[in-house]
Amino acid sequence: MAGAHEGGEPGGGIGSRREARETALGILYAAERRGEDITGVLEAQPVPPPAYADDLVRGVADHAGELDEVINSYSEGWRTDRMPAIDRMLLRMAVFELLHRPDVPTEAILTEVVELAGDYSTERSGRFVNGVMSRLAEEYRPVLDET
Repeated sequence: MAGAHEGGEPGGGIGSRREARETALGILYAAERRGEDITGVLEAQPVPPPAYADDLVRGVADHAGELDEVINSYSEGWRTDRMPAIDRMLLRMAVFELLHRPDVPTEAILTEVVELAGDYSTERSGRFVNGVMSRLAEEYRPVLDET
């Protein structure tokens, strides 16, 4: 019954959201490594992923051009086609959430994408991803009050 407790919805708890992001990252990375269509890889999963992972993967697939354009404009000196694949996938997921999932708290997006970069990518990736996402968050989700 793996996955039954994951729910994957933002209100389902931080653990479930984190697990959904890891699942989405795996699917996105697999699609890129195989050179296959993202939604095809998603739909070929033997066990359907949590709903939130499905949303992230489809969101990245549906908005890839927009996401890369935004990332490229904020990642000083680095274009998405030159980034390590994991960093590119993580940034695409986080930017999708930032732009298209206002129900997900900004701090949760930033914290979790940096943690995932630290866990799955290079030693410098956490700082790079944090820098790009912090600048994006300031622009797209400015802090309205100090809490």
